[in-house]
Amino acid sequence: MDSLTQIALGAAVGEAVLGRKVGNKAVAWGAVGGLIPDLDVLAAPFLSDVQQLTFHRGFSHSISFAVLFSPLLAYAISRIHKNSEANWRDWSWLMFWSIFTHPILDCFTMYGTQLFQPFSNYAVAFNTIFIVDPLYTLPLLITVIALMFFQRSNRKRRILNYVGLGLSTAYLTLTSVNKLYVDSVFEKSLRSQNISYERFFTNPTPLNNILWRGVAETDDGFFEGLYSLFDRHQQIEFRFIPKNHELIQPFVARGELDELIWFTKGYFCVSQKNGLLFVNDLRFGETDMGLYRLGVYLFSFRIKTNHSNDAVDIERVGVRVRLNKELFGFLFKRVLGV
Repeated sequence: MDSLTQIALGAAVGEAVLGRKVGNKAVAWGAVGGLIPDLDVLAAPFLSDVQQLTFHRGFSHSISFAVLFSPLLAYAISRIHKNSEANWRDWSWLMFWSIFTHPILDCFTMYGTQLFQPFSNYAVAFNTIFIVDPLYTLPLLITVIALMFFQRSNRKRRILNYVGLGLSTAYLTLTSVNKLYVDSVFEKSLRSQNISYERFFTNPTPLNNILWRGVAETDDGFFEGLYSLFDRHQQIEFRFIPKNHELIQPFVARGELDELIWFTKGYFCVSQKNGLLFVNDLRFGETDMGLYRLGVYLFSFRIKTNHSNDAVDIERVGVRVRLNKELFGFLFKRVLGV
């Protein structure tokens, strides 16, 4: 999820764990704990484009990180607040939960979270919520801000916090229910159209949990479609995207191409433009949601070959999202089932 959401969640968790003892200090340090895992992005200047993808949401988002670093961070906090009612153990408990809830929430998004590092690099991704969803964030943010104006002993403070956490958790649960339903709709529609598929995924489109996008893999390509919970029928219109995986076959196991394929979980297509090859991650879709059929993907990587040393270089292509009235209108109408 986005940093603001993680800060709000960390602050709410901090209040729940230690608010009665230290008041707004718990909110502040909970917010810090909620942000800490995403500080792995500071390593980006020292990593290649592919390494940035695999490093982000890696060890800093693991259970091991929360267990190992919470006591260390708590020791530093306890030294800062020597006269506080909270001791080192209290701060350890706050830091653990504020850090740990960060990757747990991230698991519900599409990107994937390497929760079991360093023992496994498996990326957990439930695909139930978009990385920015106001309906999840706002209850947490509003209640956390409001409760800070009450004394730590005031019962209204705890009630506000539980309301915020309760509403956001209920919404997150609803996204999981929505996904189960949407998956069944996509599966039924694929079968009714005699599309023989190996696997498929669904995920919500930006800023909502009503309009969903699904991609089904076949032997030679992918079928992509959109479905809104407000659609009047369950017959999804699919478009076919060829895999073209054979174009990069000579370069597999060279350089970082294997890592890139791992990151995409195999949901990628290969395109060719001006003699150059591009690996496109289908999970995140096109910059225009397919409205203009530009074939420009949010996560697209240019393959460069150096014949002198048989090396393969991979460079992420900078893309520009076409945020205009027509795109927002298309998204709004499709959300409403039009």
